[in-house]
Amino acid sequence: MNRVLILFAHPALHRSRMNAAMMGAVQDLSGVTFHDLYEEYPDYHIEVDAEQKLLLEHEVIVWQHPFYWYSAPALMKEWQDVVLEHGFAYGDEGKALHGKKLLSALTTGGPEEAYQHDGQNRFTMRELLAPFDQTSHLCGMTYLEPFILHAVNRYTQPEIEAAAQRYRERILALM
Repeated sequence: MNRVLILFAHPALHRSRMNAAMMGAVQDLSGVTFHDLYEEYPDYHIEVDAEQKLLLEHEVIVWQHPFYWYSAPALMKEWQDVVLEHGFAYGDEGKALHGKKLLSALTTGGPEEAYQHDGQNRFTMRELLAPFDQTSHLCGMTYLEPFILHAVNRYTQPEIEAAAQRYRERILALM
């Protein structure tokens, strides 16, 4: 059974019904480590050794966060910058993550049609996620088909619960 590490980054979780529901849907799963970066590092001082140890203990890594300005929230980006360092995650000696899987689990405020060539954002989500895909590739990981929930501020409570259940099922399928 694969162990799954969910690295969660949401700077305003109290305003996100969807991310809270997604979090609740997976926290009780045996074999899943749910790691809230904003709770763990409110001062942004990331303990690199501890984070690298967590990565080594899991076969599947999930980056769960809202899609902010076509990227990740600041703390997730900081985590990537300091934890995925040369000699650990990439480079001639950086083979620690080779063979692991990486999943982006994202929420957006915009509808799916906004993320098309003829849409408001001019690019598809897959194109906008190219930096995440390339990071995975550089680290010798397999970048999985992202789990994306669009226009989450429009979801009704039953739709939120159904989406959270789909997320749980996706995580279970990775184990």
